[in-house]
Amino acid sequence: MFTGIVEELGIVRDLRLLPNSGRLTLQGKKVLEGTQLGDSIAVNGVCLTVIHQSGEEFTVDVMAETLAKTNLGDLKSGSRVNLERALQLQTRLGGHLVSGHVDGVGSIRKITPWGIAQLLEITAPSTLLSFILPKGSIAIDGISLTVVDVEHDCFSVSLIPHTSQETTLGIKKIGSSINLETDLIGKYVARFMGFNRVRDSKEDLTMTFLAENGFA
Repeated sequence: MFTGIVEELGIVRDLRLLPNSGRLTLQGKKVLEGTQLGDSIAVNGVCLTVIHQSGEEFTVDVMAETLAKTNLGDLKSGSRVNLERALQLQTRLGGHLVSGHVDGVGSIRKITPWGIAQLLEITAPSTLLSFILPKGSIAIDGISLTVVDVEHDCFSVSLIPHTSQETTLGIKKIGSSINLETDLIGKYVARFMGFNRVRDSKEDLTMTFLAENGFA
């Protein structure tokens, strides 16, 4: 579990793509403090397990499912990535609960200056947009951000200067792909309420059912 508060920008040192998997070696410093083999580190919002560590470099394996659902396969040697260690119980939750399990990939459609900030308009699959709401939370490449508005095929977020300077969003351009993870709690609520439920379910969960059983 993560908070979506990026700790540092890392650098891709090597990416080896195999037919159904990959292996990624990255350079980082702060995220390796206290890190041991088997620990989790979010790389552009993707929860990955450290399998090797040496000095200021660490290596992670990337499964086929991860390559298919994220933009990690687009990385190259020298690419900058957002890094965050897993949440500790005593850590301040400055962002929101982020699992590191990316739901899909979006694309930056428009970047507009907005006072001291930048407004990013991001296209996303319709299956994800149904879980995104104005003033709600979303993780973009592992960065916890607040949604400004939602349209039929896109949503927008605002970046303060600090976010632009300390994360990869500051160097992204129009057309850049980004990993999206919608709000964890919202997905569970939608599931319990019957949205995206497995079709062979015999009974949908309704507000009436919840009220009758003391849950609402």
